Parts: sequence; structure tokens; C-alpha cells
Amino acid sequence: MTRQPRVAVEPQCWRRDDLAEAVRAGGGVVVPAPEAEGLIWADPQNPRLLGPVLEAAPQLRWIQLPYAGIEPYLRFLDDERLWTCGKGTYAEPVAEMALGMLLAGMRGFTSYLPARSWLGPEGRNLRGAAVTVLGGGGIAEELLKLLAPFECDVTVLRRHPDPLPGASGVRVVGPPALGEALAGADAVVVALALTAETRSIIDAEALAQMPEHCWLVNVARGEHVVTDDLVDALGAGTIVGAALDVTDPEPLPDGHPLWDLPNCIITPHVGNTPEMGMALLARRVSENVRRYGTGEPLLGPVNTALGY
Repeated sequence: MTRQPRVAVEPQCWRRDDLAEAVRAGGGVVVPAPEAEGLIWADPQNPRLLGPVLEAAPQLRWIQLPYAGIEPYLRFLDDERLWTCGKGTYAEPVAEMALGMLLAGMRGFTSYLPARSWLGPEGRNLRGAAVTVLGGGGIAEELLKLLAPFECDVTVLRRHPDPLPGASGVRVVGPPALGEALAGADAVVVALALTAETRSIIDAEALAQMPEHCWLVNVARGEHVVTDDLVDALGAGTIVGAALDVTDPEPLPDGHPLWDLPNCIITPHVGNTPEMGMALLARRVSENVRRYGTGEPLLGPVNTALGY
């Protein structure tokens, strides 16, 4: 049986109308928060504003958060409500960013782009390379599709080393095999959720286990990498280079040592931009409103115990 869920979209922000329309497209009715059973949180930049909304609307049963990373919202999680997030929503553009960074790094763009004279050849092929992906979620699944034409030898490290759907020929290992997975890699892509277990997973020890020609790509969260250790490793040639769409701290301050390293590509967390992501988030909102109205399981459920 299908019904029309009563859903609020809060707070008032620059793209609220787009998400309100997404609610209606999914068969819902947009109402004020005190009258709603579900809430679409529309402003990822101001998580502190969520608390007062929850307090004023204790009847809310479902909360949809905008991003896959929910660290700013952990203090609000409870087991009384159903929480969903953008998990998997933005996987396609972020995986595309990871592929671009892999190609740019491995093919020597860090040398060629700033050059003002003809240089000698450098770089390695991505085709046939050994690529280790840390994380087995949506970004990893989309990246595996993009890597398939390159015939890479891929190892995926995830919490539970179960095979990934549709990823035949991919080796999947658990956390105890981290050192082995790093040691055999031509490139390492970090695509993990940020948890207590994964914070600082790339430290001096992990960097030392990578081959000297290895490229590190981080499209997840800056806190996965110990920044000072990475600065030391890049300066010493422990690994050949890094491509970072996320940093710790973020934004990366002017004058930070990472800016001065010629073997480090830095982009300002643009693997998914607002213009790219709004259509994807709206599609997720519409689908989850539809599912909520029909009683189907929602996409992107948050595990409140694990925090992602």
C-alpha cells in the first residue's frame, strides 16, 4: 500500500527548493518539521542547526542526511529514529576523480604541468598496474568499473572480506592483510568511511610498506592520512607521489608544507561539487521518499553503532 509521507526539508538554504521538489517527485508532501514524520536535512555546512530542529519535532521517525560522511552528525544519532545518509549517492563522480588522479600521478603530470622547458620521459602505465583500494563501498564499486578496461590487478581491503558484487577477479582482503596489500601496490586509493579504526590508517609505517614508485590517492577524508608522516615520506622519496582531494587540516592553510611538494597534487575537495551532487542527492531523496511511503527498505541506512 502506498501513502504520501509527510516530509520536512530544513533548514532554509540555497538549494532547499530543489530538495522539496524531490520530495514531491517521490510522492511525499512537504510540511513544516513539527508536522512531519521524515526530515531531509538540506544544509551540510551547518550541522549544529539540526539539534534545535530535532528538539522541536520529537515525532520525526526518519532523518535523511545529505552526505556519505556523517562525522558532524554523530552526536545526534539515536536508535529511536531511522537515519539514512548519502552513502553511495556520489560514488560515480568521486570514483571518476580518483581515476583522474591516478592517471595524472602515474603519467607524470606533476612534472609536466609546471614545466617551462622540454623534459625527459617519466611515468608508469595504469594498464596492468597493481591497484589497492582501501574501502569496499560505493566509491570502490564504481572505481572498479572504471578500472576494468585497464586490466588492473586490484586488491580491495574492507572490514569484512566478502566478495564485491559483480567484481570478478578482484582480490578482497580484511584489515589484517593491510601491510601485504600496500606492499604489492603500484597505487593505493583511499575510499574508506572515517571511523575510529580507519582514522590515521595511512601513517609512517603504512607509507614505508608501499613501493617507492607507488602513488597514494585519497578521495575519502583527510584524517585517514597522518599529514606530517606523508610530508616526510614525499620529501624523502618513500613513495613517488600523492594526489589528495581531501586533507587534514581542511581547508589546507596557505604556506602548509604540502603546497611546496612538487610530487603532491592537491584539489579542494571537489570530487563531488554542489552542482554535480545536487541532482544525485535529489534522486536519492525522491527514491527514499517513495520507499518510505511503500514500506520498502531505504537506501543508505546509517549503522548507528559503527557511525557510518
